[in-house]
Amino acid sequence: MDDLRHEFFAMGSDCIICLQGCSSSAAQATARSAEAEVRRIELKFSRYRTDSELSRINAVAAVGGETTVDAETRGLIDFAQACHRRSDGAFDITSGLLRAAWDFKGASLPTQSVLDGLLPRIGMGKVKLSDQGVAFAHAGMELDLGGLGKEYAADRAAEICADLGAEHGFVDLGGDIRVVGPQLDGQPWRIGIRDPLDPALLVAEVELHSGALATSGDYERFIEVDGRRYCHILDPRTGWPRAGLSSVTVITDRCLVAGSLATSAMVMGADGPAWLQNLGVRHILVDDHGVRTGTEPLILRP
Repeated sequence: MDDLRHEFFAMGSDCIICLQGCSSSAAQATARSAEAEVRRIELKFSRYRTDSELSRINAVAAVGGETTVDAETRGLIDFAQACHRRSDGAFDITSGLLRAAWDFKGASLPTQSVLDGLLPRIGMGKVKLSDQGVAFAHAGMELDLGGLGKEYAADRAAEICADLGAEHGFVDLGGDIRVVGPQLDGQPWRIGIRDPLDPALLVAEVELHSGALATSGDYERFIEVDGRRYCHILDPRTGWPRAGLSSVTVITDRCLVAGSLATSAMVMGADGPAWLQNLGVRHILVDDHGVRTGTEPLILRP
């Protein structure tokens, strides 16, 4: 039985499905089914497609009011509301409107007046779920599942693999990873965590027999103005990024949970480390001075 490494591009990321212990034909069929699930989720929840379910919901959010949603969509919104409460508002899927104010391809900052014009339309407290669907209290709102979609897809792809009989492997969607099972010989998978200050170096290597890992950070999208680095991960309560952290990696049972916790901690900035410690989850942090901390063994810089 050969190892299968199935590669594809989806959700704006290079994706890998690695499977061991299956016949070549079974592994290929399993990987194709898992990829199809990733693409289904991408089509359904993409904000870039006018025919997606998310775009249909956002057409209602733009004018205010209520619309019906299916069980899967409702489950994701319900999860997002729970994350919002748990993080004291740091995690908020209505904050995508802030993209209109920030240009991370340029080198200028938004004015406070522009942000003040957007903030009244941001806040999960203005989104209500009911048995009938989802309602928006204010016109001009928007949902953005970018902070959940890829992680949810990684979980679903791994679950598809397991349902089809795979016991050894992992799904990697652009660094959001869900393990199907340990390597064929029982050894854990070793996953390297990049240093946000030097992507050629690793911060740590994490061993996983099961579970998931997700990283949030300012690796690629940021601007520097007057010597200060502004990350694309914005605090929905203020419209500005918080200083303190450059990278947060969380290891837990599901990628959806790991991703939401990593994003929340990044938004919290200097308050993020204590929040993660209080939750008791495995994590690796790099602050904006390059100092590394966390629960996992760290690799010392050369």
